[in-house]
Order: sequence, then structure tokens, then C-alpha cells
Amino acid sequence: MNKTQLIDAMAAGSGLTKADAKRALEAFVGATTDSLKNGEKVALVGFGSFSVAERSARTGRNPKTGATIQIPAKKVVKFKAGADLAL
Repeated sequence: MNKTQLIDAMAAGSGLTKADAKRALEAFVGATTDSLKNGEKVALVGFGSFSVAERSARTGRNPKTGATIQIPAKKVVKFKAGADLAL
């Protein structure tokens, strides 16, 4: 499912127009992004939770040349599915 299909499904399931569903989705993504940038966890009961984790610096290898490269430390977003999201 891509973004357009998700907007269509949100509009159909909620009775909103597609434009309103698009604004709602963009507001959700924006609020989630802002919270994660501030180091906060975003938890949606029954769906799952988003959090920020830190990856330490490590040594890697260029697959083409075999040369050793240094991969810097960075922050990544993690998602943990909730119990109600079982497939």
C-alpha cells in the first residue's frame, strides 16, 4: 500500500474527503516526526510504538572494492508492533 492508497482507505473508512484524509495523514506524520526528533516515544495502543535508538560507529566493508570503511554513529527510528497488530 502506498501513500495514495492509504489516503483512499482512510477516506473510505472514516467518511472524510480525500483532501481531509490527506491532511490528517500529513498531520500525523508531522507530529510523529517532531516527537521523535525531540527524543520522545510515540505509542499507539493496539498498533505499536515508535522510538529512537542510537547505532554506534562501526567498521564496514565496501562490497565492490573490499576496502574497509568507517560507518559513523547515527540515530534510527525503531517500530515495535503491538499485540493487536498480529497477522
